[in-house]
Amino acid sequence: MTTTSFTLLLGGSLAVTDRLRALTGGSRVIAADGGMRHAESLGVTPELWVGDFDSSDTGLIARFPTVERRSYPAAKAVTDGEIAVAEAIARGATRLICVGALGGERSDHALQHYLNALGLVEDGYEVVLTSGEEEAYPFAADSELALEMPRGALFSVLGFTTLEGLTIRNARYPLQDFSLPFGSSRTISNIAEGPISVSLSRGRAILLARPYDLSGA
Repeated sequence: MTTTSFTLLLGGSLAVTDRLRALTGGSRVIAADGGMRHAESLGVTPELWVGDFDSSDTGLIARFPTVERRSYPAAKAVTDGEIAVAEAIARGATRLICVGALGGERSDHALQHYLNALGLVEDGYEVVLTSGEEEAYPFAADSELALEMPRGALFSVLGFTTLEGLTIRNARYPLQDFSLPFGSSRTISNIAEGPISVSLSRGRAILLARPYDLSGA
């Protein structure tokens, strides 16, 4: 199946790294409100800009006069980020790269990005959330997530439910067919021995990677 990648520019913090450029290279781009500020640092021009524009000042709007804008009222039932995701899917996205999805001033928005991503993966989409320095990969039951990581880089597996059959490979603290209780910190701060892979048989989880943090080396 052909993969159609969309980068979604969201409002959280962003560090432009080589890994981020490789991740987003060649993808189509949609901006959500104030996430448009990341377009300049990434050197991209979105094909669509959506939102209620309460986080976009007149200077930012003036710098992108040719980008199609689709405005929504501030009093709406979804976030600007979720609108951007829906637009990407309507345009054929199978892979969603959510840039500026982690951190920033609004922790409620960052957590909602996690929850939305978990639902998208269960619907068959490939999703990554990134700040440039951190990357979050939701993964579904009965599938395997493989990730290129430098030796010594930190990563964690966050269980959003009880996890059954959790397996972590090529890590300092591997697991095989493990049952992780909901809320357990057992899988926080693991260390990659190089490329890693994770899988589970039941539950909902996110792998949070810190590829530039080599404090475990």
